[in-house]
Amino acid sequence: MTTEQTHDFDVVIVGGGPAGTAAGIFTARYGLDTAVFDRGRSSIQRCAHLENYPGFPAGMDIETLYGLLHDHIEEAGCDLVPDMVESVTRTEDEAGFLVDLQEGDAVTATRVIAATRYDGEYMRPLVGDEAFFTHEHDGEEHEHFDRDYPEMDGTTPVDGLYVASPAEETDRQAIIAAGRGARVALTVVDEVRAEQGLFDPVVDHYDWLRQESNLEGEWADRERWVRWAEENRPDDHALADDEWEELLDREIDRRFETYITDEAVERRAEAAHDRLLEHLDDDRILEYARRIEAEREPPAEQSPEADD
Repeated sequence: MTTEQTHDFDVVIVGGGPAGTAAGIFTARYGLDTAVFDRGRSSIQRCAHLENYPGFPAGMDIETLYGLLHDHIEEAGCDLVPDMVESVTRTEDEAGFLVDLQEGDAVTATRVIAATRYDGEYMRPLVGDEAFFTHEHDGEEHEHFDRDYPEMDGTTPVDGLYVASPAEETDRQAIIAAGRGARVALTVVDEVRAEQGLFDPVVDHYDWLRQESNLEGEWADRERWVRWAEENRPDDHALADDEWEELLDREIDRRFETYITDEAVERRAEAAHDRLLEHLDDDRILEYARRIEAEREPPAEQSPEADD
């Protein structure tokens, strides 16, 4: 579901590490036109080998992980742009943001998510000096972005600006950064859904797939969803009845589409394995395949002469 777009992008994300890519996956999968700009001082690229990211029992080299992260956001529908954001300011009509780039032409966005660990200087035109603090180290003064400036959900005093990183807890570990990126993205998605006319608890967005066999009982009945939404519809709901019915139909369709068949589950599993293989070293794949083949071969029968 896309928004009525008046800017180049619904969402611009500054930073393509774990926080930025996690955010982009959620916003793009919801249908928001999302661009991720990544060509800065990514902290994860300074890591020698990542050993505590779930799903990789032997750890993962950074080059492969970075490739997987970026492959994922492009699969989700993000535009991945290898350029550095120099500043973010308000558009002339104050309805969005102007994102100035180091090399490319400036772009506009309805919302901006900051996801760079080390530097928030590009946000200064929006947040002002009060979002920065100065401290002394080795006799020199240093200025940094205040990691307590954003709220826990990523919102800031600047409407439409969200911060996944720098933030106080985000900067400790890659997995925490990814989790915060997802949390901030869901804040954005829920706000978009509220603007479209959805409300509590209908507004809450869950991005997951379930087996079709789990769709049973009263909730397998479309009319049950309609009654549930109508029971929670506020008396002062702004949408006209026909607009609400159209929105509700789309929302119920979306929820039913999250249930998939066993065959679809199998197809997705095969596609997921194939996609992972694209990121692995070919020689390692061939070596492992030969090992598997050798293990599958039956042992050669011993000749009678061997017992003599």
